[in-house]
Amino acid sequence: MVANLIEFVSNHYLLVSIFLVLLVLLAVTEARKGGKSLSNRELTNLVNRDEGVVLDVRAKKEFDAGHIVDALNIPHEKLVSRLGELEKHKAKMIVVVDAMGQHAGTACRELQKAGFTAAKLSGGISSWRGENLPVVK
Repeated sequence: MVANLIEFVSNHYLLVSIFLVLLVLLAVTEARKGGKSLSNRELTNLVNRDEGVVLDVRAKKEFDAGHIVDALNIPHEKLVSRLGELEKHKAKMIVVVDAMGQHAGTACRELQKAGFTAAKLSGGISSWRGENLPVVK
């Protein structure tokens, strides 16, 4: 089997090289997305153990239409200027929630730069609602 793999690589070195480059690029892209992703279950466990705080980075109007219980709301475009509001939660993990995950990675990176421990909710609030988990208005 190993002999077949070596033969394939030597016969198709260009194809294998392209595959490896794409694999590295994928790994770099995933690493830059802003840290760890948490499932809905992991988020629930973290909050129930009082080890995490939910930060919803959607616009106020979207937040008011329904959000995770006890979530804080700081729209993603105002996050850097309002980091001081999160100082009292610095000992806990900040779990960033957005609509579908499009801004959570950027917000996590900003939080990590400021010295916070941050993760994002995989799939955002749409994933949370998709599993029929509670939201409040």
